[in-house]
Amino acid sequence: MSTHAGNAVSQTPERPPESEAPLRYTRTAMALHWVIAVLIICNVALGLSAESFPDDWVRPVVDTHKSIGITVLGLVLLRILWRLSHKPPPLPRAFPKWEHIAAHVAHFLLYLLMIGLPLSGWLHDSAWKAAATHPMHLFGLIPWPRIGFVMHLDPALKETLHDRFGALHTWLGYALYALLAMHVGGALKHQWIDRKSVISRMVP
Repeated sequence: MSTHAGNAVSQTPERPPESEAPLRYTRTAMALHWVIAVLIICNVALGLSAESFPDDWVRPVVDTHKSIGITVLGLVLLRILWRLSHKPPPLPRAFPKWEHIAAHVAHFLLYLLMIGLPLSGWLHDSAWKAAATHPMHLFGLIPWPRIGFVMHLDPALKETLHDRFGALHTWLGYALYALLAMHVGGALKHQWIDRKSVISRMVP
């Protein structure tokens, strides 16, 4: 009887160990993620350094900043649509529940800021008193409209809104910088301290 039991045990397949390699995002999601990240970094550099350029460079630099912002807005909306139709990989089960919640909240706020920041910039630009005489072109090539109802407001109100939208754009920028720093810091913590890579989910 012990022989039969031994045979039964030997014939029972062993359960394979759970893989430590996390699932990855789709290639489209990866491409959108890294393109958006690079464009945001470029726009941060342009936005913070615009006033240090020679006078005849300032306008092209500002126009490039606007063009990149509108491009980021379009790519972020495309990224959201892709995410809704393609379920993202889950975080490792080893992470505590609070880290799962924090990751979801951080991603929601990142998307919110990546939409709100270019929109506030677009509103700020549309309320510019010289907007009508300085048409906007994406990267100097593609005509891009201002927000019509803002442009046609009373000049005094428009000037006030221009200042307020500009302030909002600045503060949303600071919030995005802080959240991006936390996002990168959290990814590096998981990579180097927890030894549970989440970066590998977003690279081919």
